[in-house]
Amino acid sequence: DCQKAFDFSRKTEDVRRLMDVSRIIHDIPLPVVTALKGRVTGPGLALALASDIRIADESTQLTTGYARFGLSGGYGGVYFLTRLLGSARARELLLLSPDLSAAEGLDMGLVTRVVPTGTVDDDAFDLAMDLAKGPTTSFGCIKQNVSMAEQGSIGEALDMEAETYVLCTLTADHQEASTAFR
Repeated sequence: DCQKAFDFSRKTEDVRRLMDVSRIIHDIPLPVVTALKGRVTGPGLALALASDIRIADESTQLTTGYARFGLSGGYGGVYFLTRLLGSARARELLLLSPDLSAAEGLDMGLVTRVVPTGTVDDDAFDLAMDLAKGPTTSFGCIKQNVSMAEQGSIGEALDMEAETYVLCTLTADHQEASTAFR
């Protein structure tokens, strides 16, 4: 009995460590672009949902898949689906595990762009390179603001926005952009 409890606890902790990659992707203060192609299911979909921009090849198929394998969800999939789609739609996708096309994923908000078959790697790379040239402090602050908007009150969100706004005004990126605009 004690051995089973120990094994359960150890296995749970091991799985938590593996799944922490979703939190890292979500929380990193830089934009994360994910290219999706082929069949994207379960943990792969969850990791993609943790990213900021999800570009799918038009032939991509998406499914949560957990229920098909007798699993409850993981890698933040339940968290991100609920945040992106609301609890009713998240429950439907998790319980029924339907196969979705890239277009259906776009309509639902699971993916942010759909591109022609064969171009997703280049399109995602090009976008990531464009973002890499951008205002990194601003990007990190935008991600903080969006996270606060998801979880906090309006007051907390406005406080965060005020702080990050002022922080961004102190950056060279802002000062150069302001000078160029003038």
